[in-house]
Amino acid sequence: MGGEKNAKGDEKAKHKPTKLKRLSGQESAGAAGDKASTKNRSAHALIAKSPKSTEKTHNGRSQMKGKTPKKDSVKTASSPSEAVKQEQEDDDFTTKQRGLKRKRIKDEPMEGPSHSTATPSSSSKRKRNQHRQEEECDEEAPKKKSKKKTEKTVKKEEGEHLISKKAKKTKTEIEEAKQLKIKKKEEEEQSRWRWWEEEKYEDGVKWKFLEHKGPYFPPEYQLLPDNVHFYYDGKKVKLSLAAEEVALFFAQMLDHEYTTKTVFRENFFTDWRQEMTHEERKLIQDLDKCDFGELSAMHKAKVEARKNMTKEEKLAVKEANQRIVDEYGFCLLDQHKERIGNFKIEPPGLFRGRGEHPKQGMLKKRIQPEDVIINCGKESCIPVPPAGHRWKKVQHDNSVTWLASWTENIQGLIKYIMLNANSKLKGEKDWEKFEVARKLKSRVDDIRNQYNKDLKSKEMVVRQRAVALYFIDKLALRAGNEKEEGESADTVGCCSLRVEHITLHEKLEGNECVVEFDFLGKDSIRYYNKVPVIRRVFKSLTLFLENKKAGDDLFDRLTTSILNKHLSALMPGLTAKVFRTYNASITLQQQLKVLTNKSDNLAEKILSYNRANRAVAILCNHQRAPPKTFDQSMANLQAKIESRKEQLSLAKSELKEAKKEAKTKGSDPKLQQLVERKKAAVQRCEEQLLKMEVQATDREENKQIALGTSKLNYLDPRISVAWCKTMEVPVEKIYNKTQRDKFAWAIDMTEEDFEF
Repeated sequence: MGGEKNAKGDEKAKHKPTKLKRLSGQESAGAAGDKASTKNRSAHALIAKSPKSTEKTHNGRSQMKGKTPKKDSVKTASSPSEAVKQEQEDDDFTTKQRGLKRKRIKDEPMEGPSHSTATPSSSSKRKRNQHRQEEECDEEAPKKKSKKKTEKTVKKEEGEHLISKKAKKTKTEIEEAKQLKIKKKEEEEQSRWRWWEEEKYEDGVKWKFLEHKGPYFPPEYQLLPDNVHFYYDGKKVKLSLAAEEVALFFAQMLDHEYTTKTVFRENFFTDWRQEMTHEERKLIQDLDKCDFGELSAMHKAKVEARKNMTKEEKLAVKEANQRIVDEYGFCLLDQHKERIGNFKIEPPGLFRGRGEHPKQGMLKKRIQPEDVIINCGKESCIPVPPAGHRWKKVQHDNSVTWLASWTENIQGLIKYIMLNANSKLKGEKDWEKFEVARKLKSRVDDIRNQYNKDLKSKEMVVRQRAVALYFIDKLALRAGNEKEEGESADTVGCCSLRVEHITLHEKLEGNECVVEFDFLGKDSIRYYNKVPVIRRVFKSLTLFLENKKAGDDLFDRLTTSILNKHLSALMPGLTAKVFRTYNASITLQQQLKVLTNKSDNLAEKILSYNRANRAVAILCNHQRAPPKTFDQSMANLQAKIESRKEQLSLAKSELKEAKKEAKTKGSDPKLQQLVERKKAAVQRCEEQLLKMEVQATDREENKQIALGTSKLNYLDPRISVAWCKTMEVPVEKIYNKTQRDKFAWAIDMTEEDFEF
């Protein structure tokens, strides 16, 4: 009866969905996922049952696995008499399991005409059989009993083994671990270089002493084993060392879609032929006739072997890597030990690029010490180059923050080795960047008034500059850099927009003067937006488009350098990028004020923070592809939510019953305590459900938005720290360990009344 009542209670009890705040109609606030329903299965009474045994799975848990019954051991009853007989046998089995003797009923005479005329001889024979079976039962009973005992022992041992793996710590152990963690944190804080409390060096000076070991070079190429061959047109070809190395680069990517792209294949084949000898170039003239199969198989085998390494082998590799980090991964900066960010020279390989990069497939050549410039202190020990080599140059320039530099061959870009993100040099740079953006806050109105006036200018360059500034300010567009034709992917910024990238609409979707943008921005990420603009901007754009073709520049009189020169005249240190930092930070601060309530619980506060951060990410066009496992993880989370809803419904039903019983029986202290416990259970379930629903909403809203980019690069960390202190949210909930190290200066100096 109680079960029926509970079941009815479950049907009646309904959970009220939590109302979650939303940023805008464009953003979804509901979690997608399949609803999981649970059904009770009725147990069918089976005459013949398959015995089950526990089998230990790969993860250490026991699961029930059905054994295939032997043909002679169990027979299914096919008639009423056989069913009775089977039931009696089951009773016998139960009795024997208890260690008692019982004669087999199947050997006793059955009622009926066929058994009434039994002969004496058959009767005595039956007795002998019965006596022998009784003896067998006596022998089997202890065996079965001991077997059952053994199974119980094994299960107990398995259980103990699982418990030992997840042994619950005592209160003392938990407290000791907590104290150890606090002590470690305190020691870390004490050893931290609090550079922000020291006096700054004079302008232009970044350091006074710098010593390091130089970059770590990748190992030299090892020849292919004798049993691995390259084939051309079905015949074995022994390649020269340089050609063989480049062939292996291609073989390692055979399963990747890059090797199917025409541009990639053409660029690779051109660069590969340059590494070949004269004879090899004469022979190998068609990439389609090349067979890299054995090279690819060897690479896959190595990858698989690395995956299957023993614990000891993995530990040895880890220790070897740590020795490299200890030697090359740190430097001495003004007598303080600092971590270097990227101390390893990138190994050679094939260039991939982002998007449809025109140089994909080209060979990234091996960097030698002769290509590297070293920067260190005059009084320091100069890094020793690898044996048989020398550095390109050694300099002692304390106005720059890099330790080594070289020029890569694909795009001619200068690469640098610099300190880690949590170092003094990086921290100072971040602090200065946000301070300049903060100063812009007091000057931005004057600058806006200036470019609004310039929209009326009769000078084309001034007018174009004003429109570009309007876009950079209002839409947080990147300024864009000048690039030579074909030098990189077709990505553009504000100043390099072409006629084909914008479409003007007098009226669109209920708005007037709408500009439709469609172009590839940084990292080949598409920027698509429809923006209503003021009439002056719309008229100016109409003027810029006159007598121009799709491929012509929109701002044909403007460059990034002209724009930045104008901005620096308006405010020292001001560039187009500062506008992006300013708009990102001010947007975060405004959104946090609008979206957050101090009365919200922790999960809701974090959701509000992420929504404010997402508003910034949308402004800055920080997109990402949804994770491959997104749908599955959302389905799993939704199943947990449904399960928690059922638990809440049951908890409410039990609370209702407890209240009813307490009311009926009067003021019984035990019943009152039960009611309180049930209330606490309901509250706990509601909190857990709310947390899960908030998590689902957060995941769904952020599946195509990258929150990390703006958090690390464009948002003043002091805004987040001040918000955490005001809203009583642990900083650990907003910044992970790496981010907290990076922004240690902000966490230490920021008070809760900080305003950007």
